[in-house]
Amino acid sequence: MATRTAKTYWEGSLTEGQGETHLVSSGAGSFEVSWAARVDEPGGMTSPEELLAAAHATCFSKSLAHELVQAGHPAPTSLDTKADVTFEPGKGITGIELDVSAVVPGVDEQQFQEAVAAAEKNCPVSRALAGTNINVEASLVGESANAGAAGGTQDAG
Repeated sequence: MATRTAKTYWEGSLTEGQGETHLVSSGAGSFEVSWAARVDEPGGMTSPEELLAAAHATCFSKSLAHELVQAGHPAPTSLDTKADVTFEPGKGITGIELDVSAVVPGVDEQQFQEAVAAAEKNCPVSRALAGTNINVEASLVGESANAGAAGGTQDAG
């Protein structure tokens, strides 16, 4: 079992305050946060949604690589995953869009989409966010066998 820790120090009100989030476990960095960075332009600061997007893109990429190998396919040459997390004041996080481009030699579109569906089902971050609408668009590119632009939309919620 692994536990990872982040810590945030905040001063002031929600809309006018600001703070700093530290990645305590890894010591990999600290990031300034504010309400304005969350609902307007980031201005060099981050937000919970951006941090969540980073976590989800990373976790989904790892999960997809695992599902491909577990199904007997070669490890991907590359996976490029972008996560967009939408926040609406008064509503909260209203959706997540994952966009994956992959190079996986010897894998056809059907095999790839099966691995994508399994990754979405088994990705720990996707599972933690099961109450949120998550859409995944995934395509094989480059050296992949039978590369196609077809994507699948999955609803994890």
